[in-house]
Amino acid sequence: MQVTTKAIVLSSIKYGDTSLIVKAYTLSDGLKSYLLKGVLASKKGKLKSAYFQPLTQLELVANHKNKGTLESIREAKVYYPYQTLHTSIVKNAMTLFLAEMLGSSIHEEEPNTGLFHFLEASMQWLDAHHEISNFHLFFLLDLTKYLGFYPDISGMHEPNFDLLEGEFTQMPSLHPSLAGKNLDYFKQFLGINFDGIHKIKMNKTDRQELLKTLVLYYELHLQGFRRPKSLAVLNEVFR
Repeated sequence: MQVTTKAIVLSSIKYGDTSLIVKAYTLSDGLKSYLLKGVLASKKGKLKSAYFQPLTQLELVANHKNKGTLESIREAKVYYPYQTLHTSIVKNAMTLFLAEMLGSSIHEEEPNTGLFHFLEASMQWLDAHHEISNFHLFFLLDLTKYLGFYPDISGMHEPNFDLLEGEFTQMPSLHPSLAGKNLDYFKQFLGINFDGIHKIKMNKTDRQELLKTLVLYYELHLQGFRRPKSLAVLNEVFR
C-alpha cells in the first residue's frame, strides 16, 4: 500500500556499501524500518542520504506492506528544515542522545498521533531556542506520558520517589529511589512546559545526576531498553 506520511528519523545504519536501513517514527503507522537501496551511491536520485540524519522531519511517499519486513521509500522531502539542530555542537550531541533514547523506547508499529506531535513540536522548539541545557531532562520526563509510566504526582509532597513504582512515598523504598536535592529538581520539572525549563537552575553535576536517574527510570520500565552509548558524549559537551 502506498502511503504519504510525515516521519521523524530515529536512526540510519549503513547496509552493504551503498544502502541504508532507516528506522523512522511515522504519523500514519508508528515505527517503521526502511531499506534504501543504493542511496549512498546515487547523486541524482529522489532520495538523499543527508535527509536521514537523526530526528530529521520528513514527508515520505512509502510502500508499506505491513508484514514485519523492511519497507521501501519512493520519495522523501524535508518538511521542517532545522536551522541549528545539526550545526550546534551542543544541540547535535543532544539530538544524537535523544534519537538513541527514542530508538530504545519506541517499539509499536501502530499510530500514536499524540506521541508523533509531541516529538515534532519538541524538536522544533529545540531548534528555535538557545537556553536548552535542561531540554533533554524535561523531554525525557514528558515523553513518559506517551510511553505509559509518567510519575504519579498525587503524593508530590512526600520526601521520596520510588523509581520502580513511579510514585512518591513517605518512607525510603527498597527499590531504586530519589531523595534530597535530586528529588527537588525532579519535582520542578513536573507540571511545567518547555518555556519554563530555563528557570530551573542546575550545575553540571546535578544535571548529570538527574539524567542518570532518568535513564535508570527508563531501564526499570521498558523491557529490552539499552543504555545509550551517546550519554558519555552528551555529558562531555555539558562540562
